[in-house]
Amino acid sequence: MTGRAVVTGLGVIAPNGVGTKEYWTALLRGSSGIRPIERFDPSGYPSRLAGEVPESAFSAADHLPRRLLPQTDRVTRMALAATDWALADAAVDPAGLPDFSMGVATANSAGGYEFGQRELQNLWGSGPEYVSAYQSFAWFYAVNTGQISIRNGLRGPSAALVTEQAGGLDALGHARRSIRRGTALMVSGAVDSSLCPWGWIAHQSTGLLSTRHDPDLAYLPFSELACGHLPGEGGAILVVEDAERVRERTAGGTAAQVYGEIAGYAATFDPPPDSGRPDTLRRAAELALADADTEPAEVDVVFADAAGTPAADEAEARTLRELFGERAVPVAAPKATTGRLGSGGAALDVATALLSLRDQVVPPAGPVTAAADRYGIDLVVGTPRPARLRTALVLARGHGGFNSALVLRAPA
Repeated sequence: MTGRAVVTGLGVIAPNGVGTKEYWTALLRGSSGIRPIERFDPSGYPSRLAGEVPESAFSAADHLPRRLLPQTDRVTRMALAATDWALADAAVDPAGLPDFSMGVATANSAGGYEFGQRELQNLWGSGPEYVSAYQSFAWFYAVNTGQISIRNGLRGPSAALVTEQAGGLDALGHARRSIRRGTALMVSGAVDSSLCPWGWIAHQSTGLLSTRHDPDLAYLPFSELACGHLPGEGGAILVVEDAERVRERTAGGTAAQVYGEIAGYAATFDPPPDSGRPDTLRRAAELALADADTEPAEVDVVFADAAGTPAADEAEARTLRELFGERAVPVAAPKATTGRLGSGGAALDVATALLSLRDQVVPPAGPVTAAADRYGIDLVVGTPRPARLRTALVLARGHGGFNSALVLRAPA
């Protein structure tokens, strides 16, 4: 074992594309998944748009055994399907490997909100005897890790992380740590979904949501017109393996692609807002680059957190200017086409960055036409930008002070 963690499989489910190929095609085309909410009537709320995965694009019954449907929330169904796709993409059959050599590390920021809302309605509307026994775990933050482990027989190290939008990077950082400690394979990443009235109220309470009703104007990170973000659902599950094991199974006749290496990772936490001390996003990026033994000048593209509020966008832009110089590195903001997917957003950004390294192209920021001049960043807009890409930095910030950074390196 080398302890080097490489990504060999991707499973993507996003508002603008279900499946890695479908998502990547839509993203390069600039197609947005932001649309009016359909799963419930949003007319009584200030915000009415979201990055919703259409029912026509993803029906859990088409991907999972019927016995799993009554015991799982929508978020877990998406996570299980994405795991199946990632394992297939990696050409891995868990049944053929020692079960204690494989583990799971996922992140979640909401749990099974839709399932929980339904069972609470049953409790108060009909009585406790009408509450599903599966409510005991279907709502829980760790449910995706548990169900992925059970379904695939992954009995090695397992973890569930809750750091809001930063969670997808934190889960992958934990997976990398497990690989370094000798685990052969980790299923990792994040999927989130809380687009139901109960979850929507929680999103509204932050005061950070856009209230515009035009999908092309509602979520415009780094733009002069930025006015908040929109939530979404989905994310990405990745297969992370030890690099030496990948070489061995390739030599043994099982073809294994490598999208890239998780070369560096770091996380920090901001001081209290009234402390007068600066945020620590730059520190997270510096630590991740140091962990990867990489200088800022070696970074070819940054996948930004792209919060979509002027204050947060300015803070991130300042970090990029201080690290790299003004307009010195291309900046991608794919979240503009999907909304912010909770912990799933950062995991999807990692999958997107790996696809960029594979195809040597930076995707555009959907409906954003230009970054505000005052930010001093080279935001990629309009059309995909061909570029020589070897190293990517992915940034994520979770509400409440979480900061994470991940460095990806293309395979040699």
